[in-house]
Amino acid sequence: MVTGAGGEPDHPLSRMVTPWYEARTVPTEALKKPESIGYLGTLMPDPAWSLHSQLQKDTIDIGDLPLCRVLVIKDAHYPWLLLVPRRPDVVEIIDLQEVEQAQLMTEISRVSRALKEITKCDKLNIAALGNLVPQLHVHVIARRTSDAAWPRPVWGVMPPLPHDAEEVQNFIGALRRKIWLG
Repeated sequence: MVTGAGGEPDHPLSRMVTPWYEARTVPTEALKKPESIGYLGTLMPDPAWSLHSQLQKDTIDIGDLPLCRVLVIKDAHYPWLLLVPRRPDVVEIIDLQEVEQAQLMTEISRVSRALKEITKCDKLNIAALGNLVPQLHVHVIARRTSDAAWPRPVWGVMPPLPHDAEEVQNFIGALRRKIWLG
């Protein structure tokens, strides 16, 4: 039996998995990014960040939470929001620092609660897929058992339906109040 540096059995996976006691330490690269953490650990926007062009085309900007830009998908079939962390070159949730991962979950929860309260939906769908747009973004979709895609995922079931201008502004106003953006 081959053993590792600490005398434990050497296994191919042991070189890929960080032991639990080491996983709690702050990664060295996080210490090299002071610009992303401001005074007393508050989250600060990164000036190098920009919204992916496809997301710009497909959404309406609602505003910024401490970490994420909040967007409405331009499809009136579903009340559908996106949260996009304002960090450059982030593809996966695990690419965020741990404090940012926790903030992302807080913002997902805040937006989800507001969306559920406003829409009185039957179910929320929350997902971070990124198969077509590599920039990390989290979908928060209010679903009804009567919607066109139920119970399947919403993607590709119906062509996007443009929003009525007044209705979408009312929806955005209600969301902004509920998630403390206005």
